Amino acid sequence: TPCLIHQPSYSMLNRWIEADGLLDTLGEEGIGCICFSPLAQGLLTNKYLSGVPEESRAGRGAASWREGFLSEENLGAIRGLNEVAKRRGQSLAQMAIAWVLRDPRVTSALIGASRPEQITDLVKGLDNAAFSAEELAEIDKLATDGGINIWQRSSDS
Repeated sequence: TPCLIHQPSYSMLNRWIEADGLLDTLGEEGIGCICFSPLAQGLLTNKYLSGVPEESRAGRGAASWREGFLSEENLGAIRGLNEVAKRRGQSLAQMAIAWVLRDPRVTSALIGASRPEQITDLVKGLDNAAFSAEELAEIDKLATDGGINIWQRSSDS
């Protein structure tokens, strides 16, 4: 049976599929990449810019949440990325989705919306899906590995 899709975790704060050549291999083999967690467990939303909301994953102590996700390094990156998004006329979440879909090898992004209006809002971000070289360079400076790939250990074993 041929492999048609691969579903890795991928976001601005979790870019391992770029570094290890997975995206290149998927492209070469004609295999679609359907990334999950493109909003980095909610970090790439405006949710945590002013603290931890009680109803958030961090506030509820969700199983997929780790204390280190809200490190000062990650928060600094998120604040910087939020400024880039504002200049683009987007929310941080909209820009995060547009960013993962900027690469034609990424065929889809899975999001974990808890309300229908979240999907409607995120789709609006695709109205401004193109990035300038300057924007991509700024994002690359800010968007480094945030230590959020909680699935890595199981795939490294």
